[in-house]
Order: sequence, then C-alpha cells, then structure tokens
Amino acid sequence: MKEYQENKLILKDVSSSILSSILNYFYSGKIEISLENAIEILIFSSKYLIDELIGFASEFIKNNFQFESVLDVIKLSESMNLNQLLNSSYQFISENFEEFIKTPFFLELEENHLKSILSNDFILTNEFEIFQSIIKWGKHKSNINQEKDNLKNLISNIVPKIRFIDFSKEELETILKEDLIPNEISEKLIQFQKLQQNENENENENQTELKKLIKKENQNLESFIFKTRIRLQSKIIQERKHFEKLQKWINDDEFFSKMKLRFSAKRDGFNYDFIFGGFTKVGFTMDKSKWRKEDVKQNHGFIIDPNAFIFSLRNDKNNRKPEKFQIKRGEEEYANCYYSNCGPIFGAGFDFYLNSDLTSGYSNFGFIYNLPKEIEYRTNEAKSYLAGCFNSWKVEEFETYLL
Repeated sequence: MKEYQENKLILKDVSSSILSSILNYFYSGKIEISLENAIEILIFSSKYLIDELIGFASEFIKNNFQFESVLDVIKLSESMNLNQLLNSSYQFISENFEEFIKTPFFLELEENHLKSILSNDFILTNEFEIFQSIIKWGKHKSNINQEKDNLKNLISNIVPKIRFIDFSKEELETILKEDLIPNEISEKLIQFQKLQQNENENENENQTELKKLIKKENQNLESFIFKTRIRLQSKIIQERKHFEKLQKWINDDEFFSKMKLRFSAKRDGFNYDFIFGGFTKVGFTMDKSKWRKEDVKQNHGFIIDPNAFIFSLRNDKNNRKPEKFQIKRGEEEYANCYYSNCGPIFGAGFDFYLNSDLTSGYSNFGFIYNLPKEIEYRTNEAKSYLAGCFNSWKVEEFETYLL
C-alpha cells in the first residue's frame, strides 16, 4: 500500500532492511540475497515488476531449497505466476521425496500440489511406500483413523497418480483388500491382476489383453496407474519423452533398469578420475559402449564399439527434435578415445571432447560419427551442431552409469 505524506512515498508492505537492500541495488547494481531475505525480495520485486531481481531471487531460492520453506515458495510461485520456480519446487520435492514424506511439511501439502508432484515420472521412492504416504496424508487431512469412506473420498483424486503397475503382486493384493481405492480403478486393477495371474494358461492371448488394457488406460492423461515410474537417478534425463526416445534407440527394454549411477559432477565434483565406466552421458551426449576399467592397460588408446552413437536430446537455439548419430561403418575401432589426463572423447577425431576439468570442451562433429546429410563436415554448422557452439560451450552436468 502506498501513501503520500508530506511529499514522501511510504511503502507499508516491505521491511526497512529489504527496502534498503533494493535501493542499494538500484544505485550499485548489487544485492546480497540470503536464506533470510530471498522470499521477501522475491515478493517485493514481483509486485513491482523488477524483472532482474525476480530472476536473482528465484535462482537463489532454486539453489537453496529447504523442506522448511518449500511450501511457502510453492504458494508464492502460484500467486505470482512464477511457473519456472513452481516447477523447480515440485522437482525438488520429487527428487527428495523419500526424505520429504518423513517431515511434517509433507502433511501440509495441498491436494493440487501433491497431484503435480506425483505426476513426476522420476520419483525414486518405492511405489508402495508412496501409496502408504498418501494414506498418511489423507488421515492427517481428515483427522481420522477408521472412517474408510471419508478417507477413500479424500484421496480419490490423488490415487490416479499412483503407479500401481510398479506394485508387486503381494502389494497389489494388500491395497485391494484395504478398499481405499476408487471403485473404477479397483476394477481395472483386478482385471490387470487376473490377466497377470493367468498368463501361463493362455500366455499370448492374456498378453494381448493386458497390453490393450494398459494402452487404453494410458490414453487417459489424468491416469497414471499403468505408467511405470522411471527410477533413473539422472539430473539430465527428466522428461518421459526423452527417456522413451532413448529406450527406443538403445532397443533394450531393461537397459535403464540395469543402470546404476556411478558419478554425478554436481554431486561429486568435476574431475576426470572416474572416466572409466560403462555408460557415459554428457549433457546431450551418450556413448553406449560396454567396456571395463580392467580392459584399459595404458593411459591412452581407443575403445571398439560397433553400436556406439552420440545424440542430441535438445537444441534450444535451433529448436531441433531429438536426434541420434550412429558411428560410421569402418570406424568402429575408434568409437571412444581416452587419455589419462582428459575427459571423455567420442571419436578419434574428437567428434565430441571434454577438457580435463570437465566443465568445457569442443566438437569436431562428423569425423567418426555420421552428420545429418544436409550438414557439411568441417563447417561451423557441423562443429556447432551438438552444443550450439564448437569451442566455448559449458558443461552443467556430467553423469556416468555402470551396467
């Protein structure tokens, strides 16, 4: 609220310390943001449309999420239409779901927020445990212990976000006996259960019916009961469409379930001591070679892989769709090049190269791996095709997986 008194502008919705910080920002272009003042700065800058400050405060909050304050951030993001911050808040809870459900803050989530969080395909927590947490949430909201009908109604809009296809047979039997699931969903789960149990009698016929049931239900965008959750500990692959594209390229339905995260640069720090792995993903680049540390006898050399490919999931600069680039015929023995003091190198001609600090690199795309037909090798367009530039791009995350 603004009031004019004796030619003075009085702001009653901001503390003097925050106002002083913002005035200092206007004069100097600098501002100190902390856990104590970030939300208040965001509120003020959003109300008065100070875009740069909105960006600074939002980025600080995203990098310093805490269980104690994330619900306030969610509500604030909604009220001020800060969609990126809202989605980041949901992502933070999804990534830390197992710990978050043990806190009192989980019980204070609003229904629509919980639905949005459970829509995330990449929650690592066991699905049965997720369902039990929903029961706990429902009981808290209704303050009941025994009235099943009331509890059943309360969680009815949440249940479609549970991935029942990830339940074991025993877990599915347990929750069906508890009679806490909406009848429409229970009927589908019972049908699913019967088709699974009888698959040995008429295997082909039951498999066909099972696929039909799953496909039909998955056409309902609000239902997730037959959409398996992707328990891949990646900070990079976080969209189902990208996961499904990779699964198709790799042509192995169990490939991702066998992957174990060995290294994350954000988690473990940027260094090259871990280079030797089995499955290496660098932002938008992947190598599917299956080699072991003990296979490497020297501090430099080549890795043979006839099935190697690199790919791009996103290219915001040119708005390209995900693309896969197979290794050229006759070049299989040069799929990977390694040096003891460098980051991963894809192709003997450095089609894609990371510097030793793993934070930057360059690309000579097209030497060993196939370029798109319309792109000419050695041109700037070829060299910048993967990263948007060929000698000054920055690595935000690096992940290594073992099979």
